[in-house]
Amino acid sequence: MKIIGIEKTSLIDYPDKVATVIFLAGCNFLCPYCHNSTIVEGIGKEIKEDELIEFLNKRKKFIDAISITGGEPTLHKDLYNLLKRIKNNGFFVKLDTNGTNPNVLKSILDDKLVDYIAMDVKAPFKKYNLVAGAKVNANSIKQSIQVIKKSGVEYEFRTTVCKELLSLEDIIAIAKEIKGSKKYFIQNFKDAETVIVGKNQLTPYKAEELTVIREKIENWFAEFKIR
Repeated sequence: MKIIGIEKTSLIDYPDKVATVIFLAGCNFLCPYCHNSTIVEGIGKEIKEDELIEFLNKRKKFIDAISITGGEPTLHKDLYNLLKRIKNNGFFVKLDTNGTNPNVLKSILDDKLVDYIAMDVKAPFKKYNLVAGAKVNANSIKQSIQVIKKSGVEYEFRTTVCKELLSLEDIIAIAKEIKGSKKYFIQNFKDAETVIVGKNQLTPYKAEELTVIREKIENWFAEFKIR
């Protein structure tokens, strides 16, 4: 387990709760638009698990929840025990994942170690390797989607979009593949110096273009937003 960063207070990572965000190093994807390049590469000072738990307990008066992200948290063998320790200390827990480890997700969800899960659905299944920047087992992604939907835990699916990687038709195809899910959020790409492929290499969609998408797919989900 390599804990590589902490955001003390976030009002946007856990719906309707004040959260501390924990970043775990390493990822099995290399998404071109990723903002967390240093975390993916494991660059930064490591925080020991006991130090983390002590820090979180000191902040109980100020936060409701812990959001665990990366990188890809499910790559860490000690994730289960970390989640258990955090839950035992009385926090709500949110987990971010790319869905490549459905068995890990099932174990965590079956044992009620998270209260909210957010899974990135990167692309239509046939384009996953291109967008993820890695070889991906599409069946694992499909399994994770079903595990999450059947878990009874609050969840969201989300897709980051930019013109170079996903066409408007691709976005509609993704929505069709997860049609009927509770929540689906489209996140328009935002450029930054920390983007893996470098700044000024990728192009966000115009608001009016995404409005067309909204009109086509928003009724397929109980909740749909463009962020």
